[in-house]
Amino acid sequence: MQTDIPDRYKKPVLVMGCGNILFGDDGFGPEVIKYLDKNYEIPGYVELINAGTSIRNILFDIVLAEKKPDKIIIIDAIDAGRKSGEIFEIEIEDIPENKIDDFSMHQLPTSNLLKELKEHCKVNIKIYSCQVENIPESVATGLSKVLLDAVPKICDMIFEKIVKKK
Repeated sequence: MQTDIPDRYKKPVLVMGCGNILFGDDGFGPEVIKYLDKNYEIPGYVELINAGTSIRNILFDIVLAEKKPDKIIIIDAIDAGRKSGEIFEIEIEDIPENKIDDFSMHQLPTSNLLKELKEHCKVNIKIYSCQVENIPESVATGLSKVLLDAVPKICDMIFEKIVKKK
């Protein structure tokens, strides 16, 4: 089955920032995408996507598409019980239950779509996370200082991962 997806999803490397900018540190992923776009010379084979809270929809389209990216890098803030602002790589299987629920939107969980892309479609999936300091109970925009300080650090790391070596 083929679906007509935007050309931007067909680039060899997709970098997607996830999270809700209305809930404090949960907006880390979109802030990373904004920072990368503003401060780095991104190669033409890379697409930066502020996925916000729509990553499940994007991944579903990619699973159904005939042409898939070679690599998908996902950036998200999670509560993994680590030191606030700590950056780390996480495996699909290790996505915390509360994040799986956030992404599911009452349908197929994002983790299942990621597994499908990795195992059956042979897409290289990398998930980079930052330990949240605070996710407010009600709407409150803006990252905590510790996560703001982590943005340039993860951007350097991501940029190093997306630039193809000769």
